Amino acid sequence: MPIPTVKEQLEIIERGTVEIVPHEELIRKLEHSHKTQTPLRVKLGCDPTRPDLHLGHSVILRKMRQFQDLGHHTILIIGDFTAMIGDPSGANKTRPALTREDVVANGRSYFEQASKILDPDKTEIVYNSDWLAPMSFEDVIRLASHYTVARMIERDDFTKRYQNNDTISLHEFLYPLAQGQDSVHLKSDIELGGIDQKFNLLVGRHLQKEFGQSQQVCLMMPLLVGTDGTQKMSKSYDNYIGIDEKPEDMYGKALSIPDELIYPYFELVTDIDQERLPETKKMAESDPRNTKHQLAWTVTRMYHGAEAADQARTHFEKTVIQKDVPDDMPEFHFTSDAGHGLLDVIRETGFVPSSSEARRLVVQGGVTVDGEKITDPRYRFEAGTESEYVLKAGKRKFGKLIFRS
Repeated sequence: MPIPTVKEQLEIIERGTVEIVPHEELIRKLEHSHKTQTPLRVKLGCDPTRPDLHLGHSVILRKMRQFQDLGHHTILIIGDFTAMIGDPSGANKTRPALTREDVVANGRSYFEQASKILDPDKTEIVYNSDWLAPMSFEDVIRLASHYTVARMIERDDFTKRYQNNDTISLHEFLYPLAQGQDSVHLKSDIELGGIDQKFNLLVGRHLQKEFGQSQQVCLMMPLLVGTDGTQKMSKSYDNYIGIDEKPEDMYGKALSIPDELIYPYFELVTDIDQERLPETKKMAESDPRNTKHQLAWTVTRMYHGAEAADQARTHFEKTVIQKDVPDDMPEFHFTSDAGHGLLDVIRETGFVPSSSEARRLVVQGGVTVDGEKITDPRYRFEAGTESEYVLKAGKRKFGKLIFRS
């Protein structure tokens, strides 16, 4: 497959990225690659500290898949050696090293799950113990001579721990050097990573220069915010959506994200076409409820197929929307030719005496539409569609909202 034009590649590569260092070098590399039809060597390192992947991991894996689809050579490094050091990125204390058995088992699981996103046939799998383990103590000393303590201590997490008199073990300084040595050994053109990996990626650029190589471009992706809307997605925070989860669990968790995350999730974790993103952003702002269902269906379809996604939505409707809904609830009819604000609808049902009381109930989390909690008092029902919804206001007030033209 011929490598696409630079413009075509940049539109895809820049999607969702936080920072590219240096951007002009990326353009030069892409131009040379296109001119010579020579694939770039794109590197992604993973430390198999946990065997289970979630959508947060998928952000960077999807970026690597995009490079694969553009015709470049992708290298997935299973950091079996560096995992036994322990990456200090974002840590406020020394991280425990893993056993060899843990690393091997986790690495196997990581690749099996990553293959749901990457094309296994286009992925070169390497283990950095192949070149790091044979290094002698003299080799390590020589490697360390290419980086200064002053530069190392500039790293945010080291600085904070040093100022707080927290322990920093010397072996932690070796992690960025070891990851940088990966870039030297593989002669990578581009290294991918989360924005929290910026320091490590830049060390790779520095070491490549020290060893007379062409320096890699560092492409950094954002850290996906979890379903709680505040912390980065992590199993530790219990705000994650696992890529191996059951379809109904994946669907339900996707619906639980705050409205402001709908578009970032579409951009970062789905395969929606680039040209549809502007339209999707407008939909997320004007009709968050239905757009969120579209997001949940899309994510579930990506990992389980369309049929499973359909079944997951049906399951959600039966177990969540219809749960505890009385059979004899009153019906309220509205015209669908104009949009209706949620506060006005609640007031017109007579469930609350005033719009101010409706606002208070919404803001405090006491209102759901089809089982989904709505906390935005500006929420509106979309105009021009004939639909039915189950409204719950407070603990016991239910009503069927019917919109007809």
